[in-house]
Amino acid sequence: MSIQLRQAQKNDIPAIIDLIKELALYEKAPHEVTITQEMLERDGFGEHPLFWVILAEENNEVLGMSFYYIRYSTWKGPCLYLEDIIVKESQRCKGIGKLLMDATIEKAKEMKVALMVWQVLDWNEPAINFYKKYNTEFDGEWVNCKLRF
Repeated sequence: MSIQLRQAQKNDIPAIIDLIKELALYEKAPHEVTITQEMLERDGFGEHPLFWVILAEENNEVLGMSFYYIRYSTWKGPCLYLEDIIVKESQRCKGIGKLLMDATIEKAKEMKVALMVWQVLDWNEPAINFYKKYNTEFDGEWVNCKLRF
């Protein structure tokens, strides 16, 4: 296996959407995906991107991605927020997630952020066990909140 990592380009948007939809299906919420190619192009590939994507590919086939952006902590300053690491189901357990996680950690260090933070569903044992390998601090105090518009 010869996996290459690279920053996503505008022409990768269809593959990014496919991965997002695959994750939504895995999380039993495909109906929640409302993102469009136009939104991703506008928000991620314009003059002031709101997010970045690292792709893992082999033989020009996208196998996974790390989707991240900067958020700002009033206590710590800039933090890298890892929105998702997604690996195609058929490609899991081959080390692709580790490559993406390691590359994202390197990006966080390059950006000189205070923290790298993310969420994981409490029932997603494979992901939880994966993150434990990184000595992740799991926070049981905070409750996730959201407003829909």
